[in-house]
Amino acid sequence: MLRCSLCGRQAAYNRRYAGVLLCDRCLVKSVERKFRRSVAEHSLISPSEKIAVAVSGGKDSVSCMHMLADYCGKKNCELVAITVDEGVKGYRGESVRIARENTELLGVPHFVVSFKQAFGVTLDEMVRIAEKKKTGFGPCTYCGVMRRSLLNQAARELGAQKLATAHNLDDEVQTIMLNYIRADFSRLYRLGPAYPAREGFVPRIKPLREVPEKEMALYALLKKINVHLGVCPYAGGIHSEIRDFINRLEENHTNSKFMMLRMFDRMKPQLLGAVPEFDMKKCERCGEPTSSESCKACELLEGLGFAKSVDLKLIPPAHF
Repeated sequence: MLRCSLCGRQAAYNRRYAGVLLCDRCLVKSVERKFRRSVAEHSLISPSEKIAVAVSGGKDSVSCMHMLADYCGKKNCELVAITVDEGVKGYRGESVRIARENTELLGVPHFVVSFKQAFGVTLDEMVRIAEKKKTGFGPCTYCGVMRRSLLNQAARELGAQKLATAHNLDDEVQTIMLNYIRADFSRLYRLGPAYPAREGFVPRIKPLREVPEKEMALYALLKKINVHLGVCPYAGGIHSEIRDFINRLEENHTNSKFMMLRMFDRMKPQLLGAVPEFDMKKCERCGEPTSSESCKACELLEGLGFAKSVDLKLIPPAHF
């Protein structure tokens, strides 16, 4: 029987990148320790702050909320949860239900905002219209832009000082690689454990940035946290290709993901000179902060035939 390298109990997980075997208890403690270390090292949360956490219902976001609830309880911070319902038939409804169950279990106020009420159109409808109009944009483009906009608006409306997202190590490395391929210096520079504060934007924090996706899945399983395991029907394209490439690299060359992250963090200060300076403006259509005349969300909506986004409405889960 293989033994845990730390305590001698029966091993449950081989942490190849560190060369150790971990039992169930030590794995859980290690993930929580990485969470707390990221918060402390990067000063992600200060006592008495109001923190909003984006909760989709999946393993990462729900587990992140559980860890934040424990941490905020000890630091006298207020925690609220925000769920975005994109309107993906047969997928998002169940995840919203699971997100609601977890917020009720933890006693965390929970608010839902939907594409349909905020923009007048669901993601399913956006995809159908985009295909008909041949806009050249895929589902992930519409989803990513609209979700980021709604999360920021909701967190700001709720008075949060920080917006926590559950991006894990795999997510971060995939995003780094994607922006390398696209030569997007501006987005590369904004990556990190915390997004720089700008007027109109609630600063984002990523306390799970150094936890591999596999360990997040095991954490939720071992802690018996109820999570949504469904896969978005629109998942695919270059994002999936990058994910598969990095996973093959990690399989053949252990620790590749951490090395890519470490190298990026060392290079990031050198990107400053490559990122053009710009003044923050207000979108002429919706009033949201943007670097141009119109924000990306309104540009995409206009391309679909919608004049502008409508007012944001936060929906308590009891009315969802």
